[in-house]
Amino acid sequence: MKLNNLNDLFIMELKDLYNAENQIMKALPKMMEKCSSDMLRTAFENHMRETETQIDRLEQIFKMLGEKPTGEKCEAMEGIIREAQEMMKEKAEPHVMDAALIASAQRVEHYEIAGYGTVCAYAKQLGMTDAARLLHMTLEEEKKTDIKLTDLAERTINVQAER
Repeated sequence: MKLNNLNDLFIMELKDLYNAENQIMKALPKMMEKCSSDMLRTAFENHMRETETQIDRLEQIFKMLGEKPTGEKCEAMEGIIREAQEMMKEKAEPHVMDAALIASAQRVEHYEIAGYGTVCAYAKQLGMTDAARLLHMTLEEEKKTDIKLTDLAERTINVQAER
């Protein structure tokens, strides 16, 4: 894809995020299988439902733009997920595995926060208020998920993993 202007870059970044979200949808069930903590499993289940909504929002934006959501592969998310998959192969005590799963999930969240923050800024600059609103909703959800994971880790999972 040739990048002639900010709009082209915006579309490319949206496609990257769309691919990333779809990769996450495939990875979350595997992460849930490795959980020993019911609270962590529930957090992943909730995030999976949230991710479905986020994918729907991206599809709405692509429809508004008259674009197809395909074409970009998110190499960064592929790498983050590959690292998580490698970690899940380790022989770890259940609570230690849960702590490692949170670390992997937060890497995902931090990537998404950076990506959604960027496309929010682009949408605002381009005067795409509806797209900006939808993207901002997703950005806020990603931030809340990160905070919830931190809270779960600090209150419970990391404490149990330390023992």
